[in-house]
Amino acid sequence: MAEEPKQLSLNIRPEISGGSYSNLAVISHSKTEFVIDFASMLPGLNGPQVNNRIIMHPEHAKRLLMALEDNVSKYENQFGVISTGAQQKGTFNLGDLPGFGPIGGNGAKS
Repeated sequence: MAEEPKQLSLNIRPEISGGSYSNLAVISHSKTEFVIDFASMLPGLNGPQVNNRIIMHPEHAKRLLMALEDNVSKYENQFGVISTGAQQKGTFNLGDLPGFGPIGGNGAKS
């Protein structure tokens, strides 16, 4: 007999409940963790401003990937295909950029 999924009740603090806007995510990793910096690039700002940094164990990062794939699929089934426009598909590693070293390395910046 299949087990029913457990219900999860989340408590969210009022100062977090409004969320924050992000139109850029920079993802980097080491052997033991993934670091995702959520940032905003908006007119009038001097470059991207990081709003949140999430640090995850690789197993949880993969679970997040699967959950996002599932939710994007459900969204597209309901509302249509999400266009990514002419933007280049791909990622870059922050540690590969000048001035940034590996996570936890001498050149790393916060």
